Amino acid sequence: MIEVVCNDRLGKKVRVKCNSEDSIGDLKKLIAAQTGTRYDKIVLKKWYTIFKDHVTLGDLHHGKSPDSLGL
Repeated sequence: MIEVVCNDRLGKKVRVKCNSEDSIGDLKKLIAAQTGTRYDKIVLKKWYTIFKDHVTLGDLHHGKSPDSLGL
């Protein structure tokens, strides 16, 4: 189980718990359920890297602790 912290840059910060097998598209749907934003309008990025919908969260951490995925 991974906890991802998402910031909408307007003052709202959301913590979402998901599995490492979940894709970025699944994570967007979980975030949309908590924030009320449409999931197709959500763009997840870290610095200048924009994450594609088909990539799983387990593929992102590349040897780092899965808990350190601050999106």
